[in-house]
Amino acid sequence: MADREFDYVIVGAGSAGCTLAARLTEDAGVRVLLVEAGGRDRDPLIHLPLGWGRILQRRLHDWGYETEPDPATGNRAMECMRGKVLGGSSSVNAMAYVRGHRSDYDRWAAGGAAGWSYGDVLPYFRRQESWEEGASTYRGGSGPVTTRRSRYADPLIDAYVEAAGRAGLPYNPDYNAAEQFGVARMQKTVRNGRRASTASAYLRPVLSRPNLALRVNTLAHRVVIENGRATGVVLSSGGAVETVRAAREVILCGGAINSPQLLMLSGIGDPEALARHGIPVAAARRAVGRNLQDHVAALVMYGRHGSGPVHRHMRIDRLAVAIGRAMVLGTGFAADLPGGLTAFARTDPALAVPDTQMLFIAGPLGAAPYWPGQAGFADSFSCRIVLLRPESRGEIALRSADPAAPPLIRQRLLATDKDWATMRRAVALFRDIGRQAPLAAFSAGEIGPLASATADADIERVVRGTAVTAHHPCGSCRMGAADDETSVVDPELRVIGVESLRVIDASVFPDLVGGNINAPVIMIAERAADLIRGRVAVAPAAITAARAEPVPVAS
Repeated sequence: MADREFDYVIVGAGSAGCTLAARLTEDAGVRVLLVEAGGRDRDPLIHLPLGWGRILQRRLHDWGYETEPDPATGNRAMECMRGKVLGGSSSVNAMAYVRGHRSDYDRWAAGGAAGWSYGDVLPYFRRQESWEEGASTYRGGSGPVTTRRSRYADPLIDAYVEAAGRAGLPYNPDYNAAEQFGVARMQKTVRNGRRASTASAYLRPVLSRPNLALRVNTLAHRVVIENGRATGVVLSSGGAVETVRAAREVILCGGAINSPQLLMLSGIGDPEALARHGIPVAAARRAVGRNLQDHVAALVMYGRHGSGPVHRHMRIDRLAVAIGRAMVLGTGFAADLPGGLTAFARTDPALAVPDTQMLFIAGPLGAAPYWPGQAGFADSFSCRIVLLRPESRGEIALRSADPAAPPLIRQRLLATDKDWATMRRAVALFRDIGRQAPLAAFSAGEIGPLASATADADIERVVRGTAVTAHHPCGSCRMGAADDETSVVDPELRVIGVESLRVIDASVFPDLVGGNINAPVIMIAERAADLIRGRVAVAPAAITAARAEPVPVAS
């Protein structure tokens, strides 16, 4: 294989890039180069589920991005973790497997993203996964990514499920099936006690293919555009700069931050903004970098009576045993994350779909190991309250023409009155759950910054000063109709105005889906692989209009 000429050059070996590399190289006559700015995923913390906490705290395998200070969130620069390693953010996320609500995709299709309705995308969700209960109308049984329910054991979880039921949230055995509403065991991308990232599930099994080349620790500078067509990418590694050629297509899979940055560095964007950095215009597309969205999360915390499993297992000798068991047997405390629950709730009964997600955390954030004989940390539990489908919009902009310089990230979370009103109702709903009798034996009362906030003004002040991103940025290269000026890519994910160039990652979302976004990104890459290969897409699934109701909590 020639070192500098390929059929497809894929920039970014994250959730989308690894998926595409695996699918495109199924055709033996196609030469693919996969480029990753980070290194290989050799760190054991990546593969050990419990290692996620250390990865997040220490910003390991991460681009190190921070947002610009924003008055709507206390003028804080907010961390914005994005994976910089094989597998991308699928190697550093919390392994949640959530597809969103079926109406999200019907909304996409109705808004100009033809071919992306729920019926169109469900087959690609099924193709990507091996669900622990096997294939069904909604679930896949033989895909690369293993999905299963959390197995974290703690009596607090059962109490939480009962408390949620009393507050109007019934138990839902599978929020990725017919109905999303309710409280449920979180579904995880975990296989045999190891993280099932796209690097391990899609890429590693195909690395020996002779038609696939992988380059790590390699930064993309810009896409080469000649006579309106993308023909290659300028790369650097170890101080050496080179150009690789793409005979068929260049495909950007850098995510909602890096893909618009690379488009702008390549001269695709707002002409006035490009001129400020001395970048010649290859294609005027003002929408590049705009429409940035993310899920914002508030935290409600409770002290815990006594000590739970997190406290007991974090004693250093017990932790060592738990890690060894997880590494050898794939079971036990370190083979999961402390929590195991999520809920999709409606803060207004009149709403047709859930507008809030709750992510339950069964121990203190940032809990540190302690030695035998020490008391250790004060135990607690908490919940991230996530605002789904926000109105607020931000943008990605260039800081400079230097490809190594981080872009400007203006998230503008909680920027509208409607978003704030939804968040206020969501906090009230979760506090109602926290007051239910089943939690009385565990809760020592609300703690943390929100504990003393009861008036709306105080709640707003605290939430705006402490809210964080849920790490689901998307939308900055919006997919839509080719004649829509707010679109960056068309429904086949081709960059409008430039031939042989596609963007395939979370940046193409027209708007946010109702939940974590890793599964939708993989879905997009699976369907895009069919589009690129010119195959007839899988026929829309025959899904009836009737939806199964969540079953009540088992006694």
